[in-house]
Amino acid sequence: MKSAIKSTLLAAAAPLTWSQTSTIWGGPVVDTHLHLRHDADACFTHIQGCGVTHAVLLTQATDEERAKLEMDKRPGRFARSVAADPAMPGAVGVFRDSLRGGAVSMGEIKYHLALDSPEMRRLYDISAELQVPLMMHIQNFPHFPGELPYNTGYPQFDKILKAYPKTIFVGHADLFWAHISADVPTDRGYPAGPIKAVGLTDRWLSDFPNLYADMSANSGNNALSRDPAFSRDFIVRHQRWPYLLAARLGKQDQSAHGERPIQFDCGRVVPHGSCRQTLHRQ
Repeated sequence: MKSAIKSTLLAAAAPLTWSQTSTIWGGPVVDTHLHLRHDADACFTHIQGCGVTHAVLLTQATDEERAKLEMDKRPGRFARSVAADPAMPGAVGVFRDSLRGGAVSMGEIKYHLALDSPEMRRLYDISAELQVPLMMHIQNFPHFPGELPYNTGYPQFDKILKAYPKTIFVGHADLFWAHISADVPTDRGYPAGPIKAVGLTDRWLSDFPNLYADMSANSGNNALSRDPAFSRDFIVRHQRWPYLLAARLGKQDQSAHGERPIQFDCGRVVPHGSCRQTLHRQ
């Protein structure tokens, strides 16, 4: 199963041109979580600032044409995903049409639905049938007053993982990463301090080869910064190219128009002052 999923993800990256490999990392680096910017040149400016060679543009279905223009302007640099509200009328057709039209994944799926809802299950079916990754924002603690949870029911998500073994799940955001620890506080989105074994996310990444982790944003940065000794072993245990270690890291740094990530070298976890990332292949 692992080799099949790896082949699928490699195929999804096929629209990217890998010949441009002169970077600080000595080879191509893929940002799998780059939201499509409104400024036509901002996406390319961002990856240049990060030392990234290629990116998957996270694209709402309504912005598909704008993503295509960006891809045409920078041939071989970008691929695109598709996202839409799974509960809207005709959602299945929107996803299928976009994927058949060149989108390489579904995401970021960030809506007020339950993970075991009929609407989300329809996306699981599409992922399994077409063998495309499905990236989900899993969050329960509000970032601002009145914000509602996204993709609820994560503590029971193992039932979904068992029921959909051919679906390629990519977990992301606060609650997904909080659950690398067995101790998950309910009064904050970004827990601090030592990690207690064994958290649900940590266990499920081991138990289910169809589950991957997206390390982008402050959720991934916080989770892997809070306990460096744990994080080192966690990364070594769960390397799955390209999603676990290809996603960009770090929290927003507006002054640099990019991210301030952590550099991972499988033997250490150290703060890094500029917008960079590493890519390790298993």
